[in-house]
Amino acid sequence: MHFDLPIIQPTVKGRGAMINTQNRFSNEVRDEKPWIWDWEGEDINLKTQFIDTYPKTIVNKVDSPDVGLEYSLNPYQGCEHGCVYCYARNTHPYWGYSAGLDFETKILVKRNAPELLEKLLKSKTWQGYPIMLSGNTDCYQPIEKQLEITRSLLKVFLKYKHPVGIVTKNALILRDLDILKELNKHKLISVAISLNTLDEDLRRVLEPRTSSVQKRIETIRALSKEGIPVTALAAPIIPGLNDTDILPLAKKVSEAGARRLAHIVVRLNGDLAEIFTNWLEHIYPDRKEKVLNKIKSLFGGKLGSSQFVERMKGSGKIADIIHQQFDMAKKLYMLKDEKFQYNLDLYRARSGQQLELFA
Repeated sequence: MHFDLPIIQPTVKGRGAMINTQNRFSNEVRDEKPWIWDWEGEDINLKTQFIDTYPKTIVNKVDSPDVGLEYSLNPYQGCEHGCVYCYARNTHPYWGYSAGLDFETKILVKRNAPELLEKLLKSKTWQGYPIMLSGNTDCYQPIEKQLEITRSLLKVFLKYKHPVGIVTKNALILRDLDILKELNKHKLISVAISLNTLDEDLRRVLEPRTSSVQKRIETIRALSKEGIPVTALAAPIIPGLNDTDILPLAKKVSEAGARRLAHIVVRLNGDLAEIFTNWLEHIYPDRKEKVLNKIKSLFGGKLGSSQFVERMKGSGKIADIIHQQFDMAKKLYMLKDEKFQYNLDLYRARSGQQLELFA
């Protein structure tokens, strides 16, 4: 017989996931709680491991029609930000790790990313398309402060006058404001700052190693002050947790200078269902069933969907209410839907000149 217990389980300090889910691609049985022998007191400290990897290519073709970009570049696999809902967790098993704690404690570092990018931009076959940094994991996660791989990538984009977009939850992006300003002079850059709540207490447990709510608002303001186009990305909206923040959040980002507001709803595909459910049991046991039922209402009784468009927007009454609130917010606070138009002419002209050298 099973009884629901109060929160007496230890929490993993500074982490989102509380467990390691099994890797479906491996026969190895993973220890669900790998820290158990090191547990002292109420909190468990897990150190992050950084694993160097040297891929042969760095830019990925994105075939999903509802993502809004054609190519992405991820200098890191896994993300120390530890957002418990992150869809990218489901990619970590391909590397031999768990989508749970492994995702945020075992980070693969692509140290040769800038060299691979330059090789691509110098090639005769690359025609030039906007490339998104952080299509999967955040390019400004904490280790970037030390390694500066993203900064080196931006220097390559600037060198070749090639358009680039950035999605991040980290104020560390302001370190590279000098390069971003130069890119912006040529309409080569747009930035999306992901922010899905104004509740700092919720942010701490939902996205434990991201920049604070206030720092992200300040980041939007600093980028906008320099004329850099900023989208506020409210992602994901989790009914029962952060869906009451929509209008006040829109007001805040508009006042900070964001030009555009976009949103997606949470989806718990793959291992995320177990990871998120376990997290609710630890952090919000009283809300667990309510939140899960509301998420299920978005996807016809399931916790997620793999269908294009539906997986981002959901359907049904609660989904409609969420979308209506965003429509109202955009009208109230003059936030647009138009996508940024990158300047491709400079790269293509430069590329043409390069090709003439080999004619």
